Amino acid sequence: MSEPAVPYAEALREFEPVIGLETHVELGTASKMFCGCDASFGAEPNTHTCPVCLGLPGALPVVNARAIESTVRIGLALHCDIASWCRFARKNYFYPDMPKNFQTSQYDEPLCTDGYLDVEVPVEGGTAETVRIPIERVHLEEDTGKSLHVGGATGRIHGASHSLVDYNRAGIPLVEIVTKPVAGTGARPAEVAKAYVTELRDVLRGLGVSDVRMEQGSLRCDVNVSLNPPGAPWGTRSETKNVNSLRSVERAVRSEVERQAARLRAGQRIVQETRHFHEDSGLSTSGRSKEEATDYRYFPEPDLVPVAPDPEWVAELRADLPEAPSVLRRRQIGSLGLSELDSAAMVNAGALDLVLATVAAGAPAAEARNWWLGPLAQAANAGGVEPADLPITPDQVARVVAIVAEGSLTPGLARQVVEGVLAGEGGPDQVIRARGLAVVSDEGVLAAAVDEALAASPDAADKVRSGKVAAVGALVGAVMKATRGQADATVVRRLLLERLGVSE
Repeated sequence: MSEPAVPYAEALREFEPVIGLETHVELGTASKMFCGCDASFGAEPNTHTCPVCLGLPGALPVVNARAIESTVRIGLALHCDIASWCRFARKNYFYPDMPKNFQTSQYDEPLCTDGYLDVEVPVEGGTAETVRIPIERVHLEEDTGKSLHVGGATGRIHGASHSLVDYNRAGIPLVEIVTKPVAGTGARPAEVAKAYVTELRDVLRGLGVSDVRMEQGSLRCDVNVSLNPPGAPWGTRSETKNVNSLRSVERAVRSEVERQAARLRAGQRIVQETRHFHEDSGLSTSGRSKEEATDYRYFPEPDLVPVAPDPEWVAELRADLPEAPSVLRRRQIGSLGLSELDSAAMVNAGALDLVLATVAAGAPAAEARNWWLGPLAQAANAGGVEPADLPITPDQVARVVAIVAEGSLTPGLARQVVEGVLAGEGGPDQVIRARGLAVVSDEGVLAAAVDEALAASPDAADKVRSGKVAAVGALVGAVMKATRGQADATVVRRLLLERLGVSE
């Protein structure tokens, strides 16, 4: 049963929000964090395990050097200070998906601290504002296994008949990126949260440290929200766990702002707790009371030596960082001649990087923009997903644009091709072959349709003969309809005028 809620805009006129985001990123290493097990996704359950990641007695961990390097590179890209000396700790708590009954993590000595990430947040009028998100820490740990609750209607433990555990994910290198509390977002905390996770995902993808696929769990986000009356101390926060899409990050913040505002307005207190987000409803439900650090009984990991990054090595990593995505985008937008309004519209739709990638694949900028802000944006809205999550790639969109430019597809047929790609029928060329969508230019094939159109519309034919050449448009339309949009309109127009004895 959903709790009472105050509309989002109304809630933010009455209360000030403070948000925080904890983002978990599975690193794309070949092996796990402390053992040599395969870290790839999608294997049969419990086939990528060994005595170390299962926590069997006598098994000793060894740190994955590539994971350390990737974490340092993330910290540098987020303008963090890199520790000269740090160590791992044991975070003790029992869950079935924790085979050791503790998680090897970093506590009071993280690898990276005190950074920031600047993000562009759309505002009214089609422009964007830069908001700086302060980063508290970037630390390295191991992921847990995955629980599967069987027999219930929701996939959660409540109502399930039994649970299964897959330990393939247990021990995967996991970076946690924790922001400081973000105040001053005014009427846009949800929009700021989404912009931050979007930009962070782009940074991580640009570094090549993770595939950041939220639908597979390699990027997950915990969303913290609190409200307070204007000028009052910050309120009690809640933490919505494991939000797994950009759209849901925004919805989770909105939902919690509305829920907390209703409780505060009614004179009720906010409980510090974790909450579960439900994709179907966009609402969250209470999970458990939130533990404090003391509840985990942290103590230094006795089986691992401290980590002391060499300053010269860190300097080499810093010098080798790729160009920041925001800088790259600005340069690319300038080179393509797209306006600031175009850029803001693409950012708003979550399509800017997709447009740029489509252009890089060979499409003209205007065509790429029109596809991603038009039919593809509509498809994303209809499916309740981000454009990047649609089952079509920038390369495929560029291929459709190229086929239209060749004259082998009309714009109408191109939309049918894209619909086929989105429906999982294959790439553009496969869809064209399977659906028989190629443009018909053969005059012999088109002649019959042209004659039929003239016979069916003598009045239009007479208008054209009398000098009203514009009237030929209706006849072209009739031929296009008869050929299901596959006729080459230029050839059809020429044939019609020839039949009527009219020249342009």
